[in-house]
Amino acid sequence: MSAAPLLEVRDLTVRLGGPARRLEAVREASFALAEGTTLGIVGESGCGKSITMLALMGLLAPDIEISGSVRFRGEELIGKSQRELSSLRGKRMAMIFQDPMTSLNPVMTVGEQIGEAIAIHATALSRAARQARALDLLKVVAIPFPERRLRQYPHELSGGMRQRVMIAIAMANDPELLIADEPTTALDVTVQAQIMELLLQLQKERKMGLVLISHDLGVVARVANEVAIMYAGRICERGPVGTVFGRPGHPYTRGLLASLPKIDRTVESLIAIPGSLPSLAQRPSGCRFHPRCTFAQSICTRDDPALLPRGSVDVACHFADKVETS
Repeated sequence: MSAAPLLEVRDLTVRLGGPARRLEAVREASFALAEGTTLGIVGESGCGKSITMLALMGLLAPDIEISGSVRFRGEELIGKSQRELSSLRGKRMAMIFQDPMTSLNPVMTVGEQIGEAIAIHATALSRAARQARALDLLKVVAIPFPERRLRQYPHELSGGMRQRVMIAIAMANDPELLIADEPTTALDVTVQAQIMELLLQLQKERKMGLVLISHDLGVVARVANEVAIMYAGRICERGPVGTVFGRPGHPYTRGLLASLPKIDRTVESLIAIPGSLPSLAQRPSGCRFHPRCTFAQSICTRDDPALLPRGSVDVACHFADKVETS
């Protein structure tokens, strides 16, 4: 990148549990995001995607150990107080969470919740001005009958409308960075497409950086500039999305792509990666993926491969050459 990145994460590590037994949820995650671009983060549930984002936003509990570096516009966030982070969250950095029904307050109207997000960072605005701004935001996210929705509660809205409200809250103060954590979970395919188009339109108009956490490889391939593949708390492959998906160098990336259904052929059953994700308390020695890997050899059980450059892509695999060409 020619200019300084909007977001730069280096060796971010997150450890859970008490001092007597720390469990490593994320290990040395590193990536960067330029202004106006999209980074996709992909991996099975439990790989550490969401906790990585919560760590960089400063939304984890105080007893969780976080180390490494998170720089936003060159400003270090690790070590900042909650008061300092609160001045950034919701204003310059915003996050859309997975389930809008559990993220929205059930006893506050939509207008009150959007107005609250505005009031935190624009204390001089009157209540009438906040409501006018909330109405404008509902129009921006193309929610039908916005005047009526302002007076409604979350349970009165459909899943797609609740997600649009979450986007409106995230956009309330025109953030420079937006993190979308599975923003289309549990929505039907048509609504999923509408929500993604809305996010991309807002990103283009406002030149935001967008981090998209998703299980949908097709969506990531379509909208992301770069992708980071996470497995068991580590980034195992990272680079331009076309290169990573076109010629994967890690067997986990290869397995994820192979598991996609093919519309041009009929199969008796879908391909699945054998085995399951290891728990935090039972991480295997060496490469964390080796118990499920068809390329694994004895070195994989002993040595955890570093994330090393291979052209425009970084891969953590002892046999990346073999994976790429097989």
